[in-house]
Amino acid sequence: MIETAENVRTAEVAAYLAARMCHDFISPASAIASGLDLLEDPSAQDMREEAMGLIVSSSKKLADLLSFSRVAFGASASAETFDVRELEKLAAGVFDHMRAELAWAVDVPAVNKPAARTLLNLAQMAGAALPTGGVAKVQAVQEGASIAIAIEATGPRARLRPEVLAGLQGQPPGEGLHGHWVQAYYTHLFVGDAGGRVFADVQEERVVFAATLPA
Repeated sequence: MIETAENVRTAEVAAYLAARMCHDFISPASAIASGLDLLEDPSAQDMREEAMGLIVSSSKKLADLLSFSRVAFGASASAETFDVRELEKLAAGVFDHMRAELAWAVDVPAVNKPAARTLLNLAQMAGAALPTGGVAKVQAVQEGASIAIAIEATGPRARLRPEVLAGLQGQPPGEGLHGHWVQAYYTHLFVGDAGGRVFADVQEERVVFAATLPA
């Protein structure tokens, strides 16, 4: 049977999403464990300062990723609207551990849950599209009964993985990394469920993400 977007099972998407989050969390968690091992090693007492630095930086990264994922991928308790200043803090926390810089220019004070998830997921994808650095500019305005989101990733070697583009278009996973595909596909799903649209455009040293959703 030829796989299509319609027969990508909910359980399969959930498994890929869980694997994606575990992949993000395992690196800082392992670094914390390594730092603690160094502190307990009598022969490595001269590395105590380095070990504490590793524990502190990795703990911050893990906390930033967990806070971000709770809103970007989870239910985030029962909240239905989100202050964009809080969303900016969540996005900035993730960008603290990326080479790209975040430029937040959202002109609405609060957004609903689908728009909040869209802002965070597209922002993270924009940062990932700048592996050697650059600027990801996040914009959002309300136009009548809709919220228009535009995120522009600009920098040298800006690129978009084929699996990310496929996911945003609602296509099934191919031979690429499913962790990158599932975030894009998940975004495609919840934007569509909210009655919106999402797409991306790739140009030289520039990747643009855009979405429209009901306000």
